[in-house]
Formats: sequence, structure tokens, C-alpha cells
Amino acid sequence: MKIAKNITIITISLLIIIMMTATIVEKTYGTSFVGKYFYSNPLFIVLWSIAAVAGIIYTLKRKLHKRIITFCMHASFIIILSGAFITHIFGLQGSIHLRMNENPIQCFKTADEMEHKLPFSISLEDFRTEYYSGTTTPMDYVSTITIHDGTDTEGKVSMNRILKHRGYRFYQSGYDADGKGSTLYVSHDPIGIAVTYSGYIILFLSMILFFFEKKSAFMKRISTTGMLLLIPFMSSFAESKLPPVLPAGTAEAFGNIRVNHNGRIAPTQTLAIDFTKKIYGEKSYEGLSAEQVLTGCFFYYDYWKEVPFIRIKSKYVQNILGIEGKYARLTDFIGTDGFKIDEQLKTEKDRTHIRELEEAAEKFSLISSLCTGNLLKIYPVFDKERETFTWYSIPDNLPPSIEREKWLFIRYSMNYVAEKVAMKDFKETEKLIDKIISFQEKEAGKSLPSVLKFKAERIYNSFANLKLLAMFCLTVGLFGYIFQIYNIIKARKNNGINSCLYLLLFPTLAYATGIIALRWIISGHIPVSNGFETMLIMSVVSISFSIIFRRRINNSVSVGYMISGLALLVAMMGDSNPAITPLMPVLSSPLLSIHVMSIMISYSLFAIMMLNGISAEILHRSGNRSSDISSLENSSRIILYPAVFLLVFGIFIGAIWANVSWGRYWGWDPKEVWALITMLIYSAALHTESIHSFKNPMFFHRFCILAFTAVLITYFGVNFILGGMHSYA
Repeated sequence: MKIAKNITIITISLLIIIMMTATIVEKTYGTSFVGKYFYSNPLFIVLWSIAAVAGIIYTLKRKLHKRIITFCMHASFIIILSGAFITHIFGLQGSIHLRMNENPIQCFKTADEMEHKLPFSISLEDFRTEYYSGTTTPMDYVSTITIHDGTDTEGKVSMNRILKHRGYRFYQSGYDADGKGSTLYVSHDPIGIAVTYSGYIILFLSMILFFFEKKSAFMKRISTTGMLLLIPFMSSFAESKLPPVLPAGTAEAFGNIRVNHNGRIAPTQTLAIDFTKKIYGEKSYEGLSAEQVLTGCFFYYDYWKEVPFIRIKSKYVQNILGIEGKYARLTDFIGTDGFKIDEQLKTEKDRTHIRELEEAAEKFSLISSLCTGNLLKIYPVFDKERETFTWYSIPDNLPPSIEREKWLFIRYSMNYVAEKVAMKDFKETEKLIDKIISFQEKEAGKSLPSVLKFKAERIYNSFANLKLLAMFCLTVGLFGYIFQIYNIIKARKNNGINSCLYLLLFPTLAYATGIIALRWIISGHIPVSNGFETMLIMSVVSISFSIIFRRRINNSVSVGYMISGLALLVAMMGDSNPAITPLMPVLSSPLLSIHVMSIMISYSLFAIMMLNGISAEILHRSGNRSSDISSLENSSRIILYPAVFLLVFGIFIGAIWANVSWGRYWGWDPKEVWALITMLIYSAALHTESIHSFKNPMFFHRFCILAFTAVLITYFGVNFILGGMHSYA
């Protein structure tokens, strides 16, 4: 039994090391390299097999089959691995390219360029692109195909619709530039998927039943403490005079104009905020609103081109532009030989410097695009061919078929606005702005966002202040954490301050939840589509857990504030160029929302365990406070079970979503790999009977501190360094 246990531990440890190495190597040598030499390497597969066999032997030797729920939980992983092995050996994945009005095709190519014959043939009848309402931004790609298999059967394949026939699945993968050809991803793996899904079902059921098993380690710990755990399902320019701008009210009125921005119809206020953040790094400049900055650059270009408000972080680019400090003027980009950055890019070899130069050039281009009017796509014209609206900017070439009255309005309405601005007749300016809005409403009609969405976005833009909320949470959390540790060391109690901090959680939760609710209304989907939104969710989850666990865990309130504040800071990092964009249908799946929510909740619980570990380390070093250390240990051990189970649930729900959406349930993407590594690391702490070191409270606490590194790498390391499909840095 001991040999089987040691073999299991050693092989899993080796697998973790190999997977860690693979994600680092992939950054340099690419996905194909690690796929061939790591994940498809026979040694890698053999190690998984050894771990599985040794695990089975150890499980049987320990007679875990007598504890049916625990046994099923372990057995499910063996079934899942078996399904993965079947997929690896017998599964087929490839692609097939079809053209309209051409003969049916019966073969598809795999990644290694091998041809495989289908037991039927298919042909492309039609291909079309569907657009978001009121825009020319693609929403979905739809192929209409005919399957020739004795009788002809017609079906559709799109980004959120799989076509299945005789065990083969077809997914929309790409299309030809002329719109008359389509590439489909082909997958054939009926046995592997069936076995794997069987493992998922057994795993999910056994994890749920585990919490009700009287003899489980979780229930034993609950019963000994009498605790009831409730798990919810779910500026350098300051010395100078400010440049001219529109009055705040007039600029705000301009912000009500609809604009095609980031592939959707939004208030110009949103464009102004994104513009100001992109250029300056903040949503306001020297007390001026984002709308005043945008309209200032547009109507008062000659003044604003001399304003040092273009943030340049790179010292290298600062030297190229010849500026002191981190803010440049538009005129600093132009030298005697023309655009300075263009000249430097011709000779620059260093990749980092090239990227920094391109970022600076992008800011210059963005301002130039605004000043010429190209950025302001505010005039909707119905496109009869596409049966949707195309939004034009002032200098765009308008379609020849457009009525002259509309042509004149689009060409000259903003000129009239500029004239009134120059005359400082701001009342007339606002009247002309209202006429542009009326034109938009008359022409675009129902394709415009609803009044509710429009108002929600205005409210969100005006009141969502993550910086203030993050600073508040971090300050209060740090103060509460230090104060609480001090009281524990001194054996003091101060329920008054603790109660105040607890009561402050409720308005904090309401504010953060309100931000998420507004984003939900605006986007039309649960806000879990990017790093910014998932960090918002994590902030709310952390505060919610603080409220739930307040009476169960001593420092849950301060810990909740700190985790929430850190999550909000990370959200701000990803919001330097924000967008609340519509999701492609494939990303609107409830499976994706459940996947993200489960994993973010597990991360929050792991963070609480880590902070409990830090508290225990402080207590340990301040003297032998075994009772307090044990109390913290007990809290963390109770949290450990739902944390690991939610992570496991999130990983495998994500696998199901990926299989439904993309045709494969596991792709060895760096984030998938690190999520698996994190799961394996934390799972070790569940096996106290097998790994006796975890019975030592301080060993367990130190493990929780170090293990959280895997969580940090899984989220931040992958997003900002390693990259991959899941990266949204």
C-alpha cells in the first residue's frame, strides 16, 4: 500500500513539473512544439497511466470502496482519464473547406495533413454573415450545408450551432474573403466523449453527496465545531492655463449622441471615456470631464495640440519624442523629417521597443482620427444589401443612392455645430446636437439600444468609480486586518469597531453589485466575458463570503475587504482601454457563466485560506498561540472542500462548454493547464490520512500561503505573461 501511495504522489508531482515547464516553453517555442514534445509525448501519457493504476491500487488497499461516495469521486477521475486516452488514440479532429456551387466533398484533413474519408459527402449551399443590430460588426457566421448520405439532408452550422451526423460533428471555423466559401471544423470522437461525460456526471454527483455524507472529513469537522457552512450557488500641465473646452452642460449633451464605437451603438460619452483613458490614463483630465476632453480636441484642435496630455510610459519613447516627463503634446510627435515614430520604426529591431513605439503611434492616430471626424461614426444609413445600418463619420464616402437631403445633413450638420461653438452660442449648439440625435432616432429607429440600456450606460459611466471603491476596500481591509491581529496577540476584543466594519460591507456590496447589474443591462449578458468583469464578480463574491462567514471566521470581514480591493485594482488594470461589447452567441452560453463564477468563487476561498495562513504565521511568530492557530486552521479546512470542489466543477463545466462550442473538451491551453495544476496542488491537502504532514496546523497554513502562488499564476501569470486562448490582458 505504501509503495502504491508513493508512486501516485511521485508521478503526480512529476506531471505537475512537466506541465509547469510546458507552459513556460510554449511562450518561446509555440503551441505546436509543446503539443508534440510534451502533451503528446508517450512518456507524459505513461506517467498519467502509472498515476491512475497506482491510485486504483492504493484506493482498493485502503478499502475506500466501502465508502461509496468517496470511492465514486476517485473512480470518476479514472473514468475521465480513460475517456481522454480514448480520445487521444481514436478521436479525429480536422477541417474541411467548402465552396458554394461546387461538387460535394467526402474527405477532411487533420492537423498533420492526413486525409480521412467521411462515410458521406457534404456540399455548401449558402454562407452568410449576421451582424449586430444597427452595426456592420459581425455577430455570427452561418453555413447552410447539404449532407449527401443516401438521401439529401440540409442543415446549418454557425458559431453557436453544431451539426451532427453519424457521430461526426461540424463547427463553423472560418470563411473565405469573398463570402462564397466556408471552413468547418470536423470532430469524430463518440466513444471518448461518452466515457468522459460519464466521468463528469459521476464526479458532479459524488461531490454534491460528499457534503451530506456523515463520515466524510468535511462533516466530521463541521460536527465537532457546530459550524453551519452556507455555500451560495452562485499633471505636468498644472502650471499652464487649461485649453478651451465646451461648457460642462453642452459637453454632456454632446455625450448623448449615439456613436458606433467598438462594434456597438453607445453614447458618445462612452467613447469619450475610453478615449480619455486611452490617451491620458484617467477618465478625466485636470478636472475636465471626458466629454470635455473629446469635444475640446475636436472643436479646439489648434489649442489642444499643444497640451501635454498624451501619456507615454516608456522612457525610450520619451527620448525619441524629446520630452521630459511622461506626458507628450501632439506636436512632439512631428519633427523636421516628419513623424518621429515612423522614422524610428524603420530601423528598430528590439521587439519591446517596437511595441512601445506602436502604442505611442496608436495614441497619435486616435487623436488624429478624432480631429478629422473619422472616429465619430454618428450617422446611420440603411444598407439594403446587408439589411442593416452602416454608421458613417463626417468624411466617409456616402453611398450614391442616398437621398440628397440626408446627404446634406450628414455632410454639414457638424459644421454648423462647429460654427456655433466658435461663436460661443452654446444654446444653439445644444439645439443642433438635439437635431443630430433626432436624425439618428428617425433613421435607425428600433436598431438603436433601448432607452433602458442607454440610461443604464449613462448612469454606469457617471457613477462607476472603481478606483475610489478599491482604495476604500484596501484601506478598511488592511486597517481591520492589522487591528484584529493586534487584538488576538494582546488577547483583546473590540466588537464596536468590528461591527462598524461589518455594517459597511452592505453598502459596499450594494455599490459593487449595482455596477455589475448596470453592465448586465448594457451588454445584455451576464458580465463574465473578460478579466475586468470577472474581477468585479470576484469582488462581490469576496464581500458576500465576508457577510456569510462573519460569525464563523474571526477575520472574514477584513479579509473580504482586502480581497475585494485587490480584485478591483486588477479590474482597473484591465480597464485602461475598456469596452462593454456584445458577445458572440457562443460566448453567451450559461455554461460559460457557470464556469467563470465557480472558478472565481473558488479563487476567493483560496485567498481567504491564504490570509488565514498569514494570520497563523504572525501568531506563531509572536508566541505559541495554538488555540487561535487551530481555530484558523479549522476555518481553512472547512473552506478547502467547497473551494476545491468548485474549482473542479468549474474546470469540467468549462470543458463541456468548450466541447459544445469548439469541438474539443481539452486543448492544453496554458490556463487550462494551470487550472489543472492548481486543482492537483490543493487536492493534496484533502488527503490528510495519506499525507500526514497536513495534520500539522502550521504545515497546513504554510501550504495554503505557498499554494496560492498557483492561483496567482493561473490568473495573472497566464493573462499577462504566458498568453493563450484564455488570456484577456
